[in-house]
Amino acid sequence: MCGIIGYVGKKQAAPLLVEGLRKLEYRGYDSAGISVLDHHQLQTFKKKGRIQDGLAKLVEAGHPHGNSGIGHTRWATHGPPSDENSHPHLDQSGRISVVHNGVIENYTQLKARFPQDTFKSSTDTEALAHLIGFHYEKLSTKPGLTPVARLTEAVTHALKEVVGTYGLAVLCSEVPGVIIAARRGSPLILGLATEEIFLASDASALVGHTRDVVYLSDYDLAVVRADGFELSNLGTGATDYQVSRIEYSAEAAEKGGYAHYMLKEIFEQPETIENAFRGRLDLEEATSKLGGLNMTPAELRAVDEIVIAACGTSWHAGLAGEYLFEELAQIPVEVEYASEFRYRNQPLTKNTLVLVITQSGETADTLAALREAKRRGHKVLALCNVVGSTIAREADGGVYLRAGPEISVASTKAFTSQVTVLALLATLFGRMRMLPPKKGVEILHGLQVLPDQVRAVLGLADQIKAIAKKYTHCRDFYFLGRQIGFPVALEGALKLKEISYIHAEGYSAAELKHGPIALIDEESPSVAIIPNDSMHDRLLANLEMVKARKGPIIAIATAGDTAIAGVANDVIYLPQTPDLLMPILAIIPLQLLAYYIAVERGCDVDKPRNLAKSVTVS
Repeated sequence: MCGIIGYVGKKQAAPLLVEGLRKLEYRGYDSAGISVLDHHQLQTFKKKGRIQDGLAKLVEAGHPHGNSGIGHTRWATHGPPSDENSHPHLDQSGRISVVHNGVIENYTQLKARFPQDTFKSSTDTEALAHLIGFHYEKLSTKPGLTPVARLTEAVTHALKEVVGTYGLAVLCSEVPGVIIAARRGSPLILGLATEEIFLASDASALVGHTRDVVYLSDYDLAVVRADGFELSNLGTGATDYQVSRIEYSAEAAEKGGYAHYMLKEIFEQPETIENAFRGRLDLEEATSKLGGLNMTPAELRAVDEIVIAACGTSWHAGLAGEYLFEELAQIPVEVEYASEFRYRNQPLTKNTLVLVITQSGETADTLAALREAKRRGHKVLALCNVVGSTIAREADGGVYLRAGPEISVASTKAFTSQVTVLALLATLFGRMRMLPPKKGVEILHGLQVLPDQVRAVLGLADQIKAIAKKYTHCRDFYFLGRQIGFPVALEGALKLKEISYIHAEGYSAAELKHGPIALIDEESPSVAIIPNDSMHDRLLANLEMVKARKGPIIAIATAGDTAIAGVANDVIYLPQTPDLLMPILAIIPLQLLAYYIAVERGCDVDKPRNLAKSVTVS
């Protein structure tokens, strides 16, 4: 992994490839490279480091010409970041160039088939390049093969020997004007334009050129030319496809005057939260309307348990969802890391509904959890942000978040949209059971006013920035919450550690005295989520213990709470909201706190080290 771009058309490929790779930078990477084909001359440029510091300068100096090419941003899996390990990789003849996302699990066995001095890198991908080259050479004696058919067969034979995942693009100097693309477990999209076709691992690299796309399915293989493409499936032969439309514009994927994508996305949340519930509220019936679940009312009522599977920020949203479903619908909920669920033999009742949550719709572990649940005969719904993504297509039904493109690696607006949609789902399930209309209306009204309340919290940005400056030097932070505030504490800690590289942990405040309190000192701030709810006084008592040990306290509290002012060093006040919707408001100042601390420390906020936006390897 991490990003793939390809182009076949009449324009010069190199500038388009570099531009496309720049649009994929947000996914996280450590090196980048391109191959351009000029008639029968293959030109390859690759370099460790950021595109502007390495690859862009190489390409500018080399002036590659050609109307077709492939490019890649690498996030190291096999072998450290280096020029040699950067993609594209060439076969032993130098005729075939390969870029690859995913992991070739049997690469050591494949490497053993070639002399060891054949290899110039320590990657798994180079073994695949040599394997394609081997089959291509072997097919040279097969009569009647056109160059395109020979290359297509070579890729097909190679992939049938591969164990693992791939999003793949192949260029051959003897087959000008053609790219072979294939996909298994790692996303790949064809962008269709007039007399040109783009290839990318992410739609954000395509929207400036076209919004008409075809999402490849697992085992699909595409022969791509400027005037069209042929699609087949390695497992079934012929395959169906549909042309989809990217729903957002190129402008939506730009910074729009903000210093960073993350800051822009934080400030977009009043609109994205409203988008998440727009047209989905039924105040007359005190419930929500969610098209796309593909389940009858009888099937929804029959659900007696929900298992939520997710990773990272989406897992934290799932934890908030657990409180929402159990409180509003009285349905038992288990929240599992998707990476654990896929390998566990977890006992599930016949009427268990599995709910997967993902921003990208391509997260490898979440996709595997979805497939395992379906294999076991359970209905699977998905909360997803990316229309046409693999998880959106393979789930039995679901709800789109409508958050628009999220470019920053650290997720912000997806979290608040996920919790918003979970509140809608929980209200729907609750009203089908025993939830009183008054409580349903309270939740719906609470959602309606959230956008304006979030705008009010965003108006505290200068106050939060000043607080951030006070604590930028600290090396350890502890985030504390109770009940539904606990997932907020976990997510707040994750945001800080992701982008500032400060050690941060989220805890249930009740667990403080079971070990973590030993770490409290004058240089270790505690960030407390302490709304005016049933746990307020208990959490206040926990904070008194922190204060007694001279630990600084930053409190996220409800407006009008005078008691917290006597305990905390700094207080950020939030508007009053129903307790179950508090995570949506409370996370906003924590996102801003993490952002301003990271900026103050000089960190690369949008592209934190070692992280990738869409984790498509397990």
